[in-house]
Amino acid sequence: MADLVQSVQDKLREETFTRTTIGNYTQNDIAELAKILEQARAENCEKELLAICEEHLLHNKDSIISLYICGMLNLHGGALDNSSLVSLVDIFQKNHKNNIVVDLCNHILNDDPNNKFALRTLADSYLADKNDEAWPLYERLVRIDFDEADLTKLLAEHYDATDKELSVSYYKKAIVRYINQNNYNACKEVWSKLVDAIPQEFEFFQHIRRKIAKTMGEYKTAILMQELYTWYKDNQKWDTAILILKQNLEIDAQDTWARKEITDCYQAKYANHSHLDEYIRSSNLTQNYRNVFEAINDFEKHIAFDKGSYVFHRNWGVGRIKSLDNDTLVINFGKVAGIREMKLSMAVTALKPLEKNHIWVLKATKKRDELAKEVKENKEWALETIIKSFDNNCDLKRIKAELVPAILTTGEWTSWNSAAKKILETNPKFGVNQNDISMYTVRDGNITPDEKLSNEFKAQKQFFARIDILMKAFESDMAETSTDLFAEMYSYFTGYLKNISKVNEQVLASYLVVKHISTVNKTLDFPIRETFPQLYAKIENPKEIYTLLKDSKNTHLREDFLMYIKMLPDWNVQYIKLFPTVLNKKLLSDLISAGYTADVQNLVRTSFESPRYFRETVIFFFKECQQEQWFKDAGVSYEKQLIALVNIIEITFREINNHVNSTENKKINEAATQLLFKDDAIFNYMFENGEEAVKKMYTLIDDISDIASSYKTLARNKILEKYPDFKFRVSEEKSSRPKGMIVTAQKLAEKKAEMEKIQNVDLPENAKDVQEAFAKGDLKENAEYKAAREQQHYLQLSLSRLQDELSRAVVFDPTTSTTAVVSFATEVTLVNNDTSAEEVYTILGPWESDPENNVISYMSPFGNALMDKKVGAKVEFTINERNYNYTVKNIQKAKGL
Repeated sequence: MADLVQSVQDKLREETFTRTTIGNYTQNDIAELAKILEQARAENCEKELLAICEEHLLHNKDSIISLYICGMLNLHGGALDNSSLVSLVDIFQKNHKNNIVVDLCNHILNDDPNNKFALRTLADSYLADKNDEAWPLYERLVRIDFDEADLTKLLAEHYDATDKELSVSYYKKAIVRYINQNNYNACKEVWSKLVDAIPQEFEFFQHIRRKIAKTMGEYKTAILMQELYTWYKDNQKWDTAILILKQNLEIDAQDTWARKEITDCYQAKYANHSHLDEYIRSSNLTQNYRNVFEAINDFEKHIAFDKGSYVFHRNWGVGRIKSLDNDTLVINFGKVAGIREMKLSMAVTALKPLEKNHIWVLKATKKRDELAKEVKENKEWALETIIKSFDNNCDLKRIKAELVPAILTTGEWTSWNSAAKKILETNPKFGVNQNDISMYTVRDGNITPDEKLSNEFKAQKQFFARIDILMKAFESDMAETSTDLFAEMYSYFTGYLKNISKVNEQVLASYLVVKHISTVNKTLDFPIRETFPQLYAKIENPKEIYTLLKDSKNTHLREDFLMYIKMLPDWNVQYIKLFPTVLNKKLLSDLISAGYTADVQNLVRTSFESPRYFRETVIFFFKECQQEQWFKDAGVSYEKQLIALVNIIEITFREINNHVNSTENKKINEAATQLLFKDDAIFNYMFENGEEAVKKMYTLIDDISDIASSYKTLARNKILEKYPDFKFRVSEEKSSRPKGMIVTAQKLAEKKAEMEKIQNVDLPENAKDVQEAFAKGDLKENAEYKAAREQQHYLQLSLSRLQDELSRAVVFDPTTSTTAVVSFATEVTLVNNDTSAEEVYTILGPWESDPENNVISYMSPFGNALMDKKVGAKVEFTINERNYNYTVKNIQKAKGL
């Protein structure tokens, strides 16, 4: 090390005393300096060399050796100051040592591949020598420098002759960058280039128009849009041309040129309309004294009505105009309403004009089977048709309403919907409304997948949904293919990290996603002032913020959060605190692997000792960790674990009844109940530990008044099977029956099928019958109409009754069947004490009741009188003034259940 330091000092003295001229420097000299740095790194004496050279520069500011060593060492150390290297390169450039400049830039780029100064200098050197290697370097520079607009435009011009698609992509980047720089003249120049290249991409120009209006003012956009308008007019795309003119008129309603042009467009679009000239004249569209938008609105309302046009009336449905004579319309509404006459003045307010390819028109004019076939085979056409039918703004709910049940059945919709969603997501023809991401639109021209993602990001208002789109874009290499679009999304999240005073879930999520992206893609590095420990110290409640992080298929924020926590010096303490919220076995594995088994076992004991405060933790340990040795060694007995589950059930029932966190408590209650009774866990323990354990555990269960009676019944039956003489408390002799109506699974399925048939088959068919009968007129004498309406009333009553019964139905669980007493699904043999004859009855529910075959409903007076009676019990009761006197002789399970 000492020799190297001495060697450098000698070189510096020699450089000073001999006053080595720049002209004497060669590429070999620069290579020798690079070797000195390699040796310094190997011998770990970089700091000594840096100090010597910095001191030397104070007296010799143009020292080549010092500038090189200081510059490269600072660069390697991550310093942002490039001044030494900039000065060094400048010296050689002024002395026309281009070969050395190239070497120096390559040395810099070896250490810092994204060094903007080196990239630009090297590229400029290549370009000066007419070396095509300049262009890839300019591309790299444009990818990492989002403010660079002129170079982006230069790249667009370079590729204009060889790669139109690439050229357009650079022009698109350039115009956005010029907008950000508020450079209107440059924007206008690039706009013209793009109009020549891609005039059909109207959505892109609309996006640029909005950005320019926001940055430079709306008046600047009017001139630009005139240029685009010319192409649409020349190509007879009247709707878009008219839209452009309307936008310009919104900026300046007194624009006489736009008013004249919009009149010309209307005349061309409606050239075949029989009343065109009349409506232009009556609307005063060409007269400057009338408000232009009032005139446009008046004209468009009237021009929509002409012979052959389709209209919609809220009561009569879709109709077609047969004739337009003066101010009178004659409209054919088909079988529903027949031929109707209407004044034009009334039609303007009462009728909605429809295009011939409107979905309502297609449903009214095409056969159902024919239309259904087309919808199934060409989903893209169907989506486009429906979306355009509703002002090019439509959600999936509306799409379903148009298709089901008129064209598709509910079952057909399920598979159709899945395929349609994929089309809407991937097909560049479809986009989303920038103000509402649930609404889909159809574009005139295709856009790139990157532009589609960018538009979705802008339309999305939910923070975590935006993160999902960002990560989806990042995984698709959008950061490389569309740097500006990606940077715009990325900057949304870096904005949260500029001045952090309080850390909420959005700040934390932004930190995690920015760190992930900048780690993978160094060109997107963003300096964050706070380290993670500093950030974590600002989190008021780590448990709460963990739950507020929302993951999706493209994000793993919670996992990343835990990974960063593990880098903290007290990560084991933080993991123990977080575990009741995280409930991830990996945390336990990490803690145990690192030697913190005692801490985990202490958490186990604390959880089972205080189940009220560790409900989900208890459930997790019981379910997931029974077989782990460290869990067994924690010293919590199995009985204590079971009792903790019982306590959780009781606590959650109490809070549910008091309306405290009802949804969460119901979930926990169900999980604890399932664990307690699943695989006979509690019963195995009871029977393995004798009758005292049975009494203790059953008493705990029975004391929970809200627990489902089926579980108590199951417990009683199992106890009686093991201990036939087991004495239950008197209060337990009465079996509690489930609320609602007990039914068998088979009958439930039959009733559901019956209800679905009424809903999906009988009522729709009846509706057609009513409609057809109505169309025949004279309802007072129309027997078919009356019969159809009566049938409709009967079906609706039947449906209402079935829905009510199904809402109360409780499916009988055969595993809970008991023969200790008369109950549902038992066959009881009675001795008639008056005649000494035996009578056998099967006890089921109202749906299964069949008195002729001695199948009795437990809800009937007869069945209810027998319920809960044991063998040997005498039963006396009176029904409809008739006395019954029986003795229960035998109880067995009903056959076939």
